[in-house]
Amino acid sequence: MVTHWQERKEIGDAHEQKVAMALRTRGWTVERCGQGTYPAVIRQALARTASTLRWFPDLIAARDGEVVTIDAKDRMPSTTSDQYALSTAAVNAGLLFTATHAPTPLYYVLGDLKILTPAEVLHYTAHARRHHSGAYHLISTRHAHHFDEVFGSARARAAS
Repeated sequence: MVTHWQERKEIGDAHEQKVAMALRTRGWTVERCGQGTYPAVIRQALARTASTLRWFPDLIAARDGEVVTIDAKDRMPSTTSDQYALSTAAVNAGLLFTATHAPTPLYYVLGDLKILTPAEVLHYTAHARRHHSGAYHLISTRHAHHFDEVFGSARARAAS
């Protein structure tokens, strides 16, 4: 029997692969990291904690001496609005990760391959309407950056 978590993991894994391939076509070397690389028993234990390790980035990438981290987040934007919904706990963990590992950036790569950082999510939502539960930051899709703006274009990279 397939559980809800297993279905989400399959969707997440497919999105991570899509993001990794998009980065590779732009000349980035990409490796998986974080919770998705741990054995099931560790993932299950983490799921029952409040540890920020639960939200460790999914990917790490390097190109030309630059290092970035990626948290691939699929099923965004909302299918009924022009907003992304990002977990408050994930954004808080992302802010801690960014502060701890500066100057290495953390990028959320959303399902439409647009980009936001934890700081941008907080900035654009600090005085905005939140999800009624408070568990999510709701941010307009217009604030997100295009993939090529952040990681370069595949076309330009292939020409160099």
